[in-house]
Amino acid sequence: MAESIMVIGAGLVGSLLSLYLARLGHAVHLYERHADPRSGPIGGGRSINLTICERGFAALDRVQAGDAVRAIGVPCYGRVIHNRDGTLEYQPYGNRGEAIHSVSRSRLNRTLLDLVLERPEIRCSFDEKCLKVDLAGPGATFQNRRSGEVANRSAEVLFGADGAFSRVRLQMQKMQRFDYAQEYLDQAYKELRVPPTAAGEWALSRNAIHIWPRGEYMLIGFPNLDGSFTVALHMPYEGEPSFASIRGESELLALFHETFADAVPLMPTLVRDYFAHAPTSMITVRCFPYTANGRAALIGDAAHAIVPSYGQGANSGFEDCSVLADCLAAETGWPAVLAAYERQRKPNADAIAELALEHFAELRDKVGDPEFLLRKQIERRLAEIHPEKFIPLYALISFTTLPYVMARARGREHDRLISWAMAQPRIRERLADDDELRQLLGALPSDMLQGVALPEPALAGPS
Repeated sequence: MAESIMVIGAGLVGSLLSLYLARLGHAVHLYERHADPRSGPIGGGRSINLTICERGFAALDRVQAGDAVRAIGVPCYGRVIHNRDGTLEYQPYGNRGEAIHSVSRSRLNRTLLDLVLERPEIRCSFDEKCLKVDLAGPGATFQNRRSGEVANRSAEVLFGADGAFSRVRLQMQKMQRFDYAQEYLDQAYKELRVPPTAAGEWALSRNAIHIWPRGEYMLIGFPNLDGSFTVALHMPYEGEPSFASIRGESELLALFHETFADAVPLMPTLVRDYFAHAPTSMITVRCFPYTANGRAALIGDAAHAIVPSYGQGANSGFEDCSVLADCLAAETGWPAVLAAYERQRKPNADAIAELALEHFAELRDKVGDPEFLLRKQIERRLAEIHPEKFIPLYALISFTTLPYVMARARGREHDRLISWAMAQPRIRERLADDDELRQLLGALPSDMLQGVALPEPALAGPS
């Protein structure tokens, strides 16, 4: 058996990391401050649904976890925009039937933990609150939340997979030259629900994410396997309207009847759901370095928490695990492995954090705007005419494993191209004609239409 490895945090990324390490022959001890989530009912209120895309499934499939996750998700092939006047606009996510999968965070965590506890190499301890972290050891001090017992634990290598408010990262912040920044959005969200119909069916079209964009606020719904939708109301903390301005049932119902009228009949528990929980904040975390002493490292949200708008939080964390496995195969010794992991993940984590903030503004402010819709139409037509050269940014992020940094660079190139096309005469009419569109593209500056079908790194890893 290889070195013993301590993983603090048995959430999504900590669980997947443990699977990777176990399949590579390491003894893993996974610590979690909360009770085993499989021992109680699946609860709401903590987080909106997750979306798992090709990037996340590529990482899951390497440890044979992908099919188990696909079985608990609903594929979504596009978004349905609910306009104020009651009209609907469908926007496909891809041109080749690609889908992202809507998954309950709680159910996903349970599924991964089921796989974790099948592995004899992994020991999992729940109700263990981390009190102190020793980066030099490495090790940590834990207090059992049931018995109160305090114990010091050590390992050869320690990973902090303990989320956006990581105890491991807090200890790293005491190191000299450790950079750390956190940024909260001035908006938050509350989780609501659309139940199944009386016949047990979905009240809205099943295979889509539903969005009610209203400028400074929005409603967004994710389908669940049981026929329900998990719905998140995003609003500012203060202002009008805001979470501060809704003080009772009358203000809540007035807002919904005025701006989300088609959703009201579908939400019989709206008032109860709204007042059941406080708003959930959205934070971006950036830090560097991700590692300490060649024997401790941050992974997932502990290293790079992002806002949920792009649906990449879990996907980027899962990709961390995949990249770490590649580094373990390519490097000798943990200091070299962790240094290589850090070099690869830091720029890509910063790139998706930037893109997620931009995408949040797009979802809230632009998806119903006529100019934005024209840009998306141009984007889709370019992808149809030149699929080998033009892949939209959303597709690069969600349906390929191209590194985030490269995807962002391609997206910037595409923005130039689309802005150029928007300025051409009769662009709406020319989009409908393949020959006209090809003729238009023939007039492009030679450096503007660049290929994006780049070779991707081999995904060799644990089996």
